[in-house]
Amino acid sequence: MADYDVFNGDADGICALVQLRNHDYRDSALITGVKRDIALLDRVAAKAGDRVTVLDVSMDKNKDGLANVLESGAEVFYIDHHFAGEIPQNPKLNTLINEAADTCTSILVNTHLKGAFCGWAVAGAFGDNLKKSATALAKGLNITADDLQLLENLGIYINYNGYGSSLDDLHFRPDELYKKVLPYANPLDFIKSGNPDFQKLEIGYQEDMTSAQTTKPEVSTDNSAVYILPNQPWARRVSGVFGNDLANQFQDRAHGVVTEKANGNYLVSVRAPLSNKQGAVDLCRQFPTGGGRAAAAGINDLPADRLKDFIEQLEISYS
Repeated sequence: MADYDVFNGDADGICALVQLRNHDYRDSALITGVKRDIALLDRVAAKAGDRVTVLDVSMDKNKDGLANVLESGAEVFYIDHHFAGEIPQNPKLNTLINEAADTCTSILVNTHLKGAFCGWAVAGAFGDNLKKSATALAKGLNITADDLQLLENLGIYINYNGYGSSLDDLHFRPDELYKKVLPYANPLDFIKSGNPDFQKLEIGYQEDMTSAQTTKPEVSTDNSAVYILPNQPWARRVSGVFGNDLANQFQDRAHGVVTEKANGNYLVSVRAPLSNKQGAVDLCRQFPTGGGRAAAAGINDLPADRLKDFIEQLEISYS
């Protein structure tokens, strides 16, 4: 029997898996990648009797891979909050899926484990920019405001680390970062130990955000704004967290962070207004390679000649 842990390389995926494996450790094969690398089940060569855990990747984007794994006779535990599409009916498939805008995979795992490693769920929720959900969850931890801020920072930094066009853009490969944080049942211990890995994430985030914050919007209205970032590693790393930062600053406005790609097309991150956390995935699914969830979504390869169309549709969607 073999175990596979398949997870998104962002904060939510990593923080969800840390909770599960602190509860039930498995010497599993780790299948992950950059945040936008989500067709992960295609990489699982499972056989009958194997156990496959899938965290924080859309079932809709993994239909064929899931069908192949189930056909092999492996058992699948699938936990996610993205658009799922039609969920297969199979005795080998156990699902915990909730597409609500105010939840994430880390929160779903926290509920499943009855709060056993709640600090990691709080960090994961902050990483997904679910500040209200994270703050509400943290009330059960009885921690100081300073410690809550540290958990928010950690979630943001882990999430930031997952963005890039390839693993070479990242400070840490997501599977490596997961292994670094796994020994800490309490994320505050990882932060407060003078850990050079935490410091590397923090310094990288601060430097890249400084670069992003000098960028002026390409288009800006009361309803939406679009920022275009250059084809540079720092821009690819910061694209998602910059969108979250803009969403927090301008809570009634939708945001698109558009990053130039080497092929001449664009990588797009969309954030719905925090005052109306709906519609992002519907917008992005209008374009090939688009997907995500209600509050936050993206397009992996927006053709250059459709940039104007995207900008117009973003404005229309939130007018």
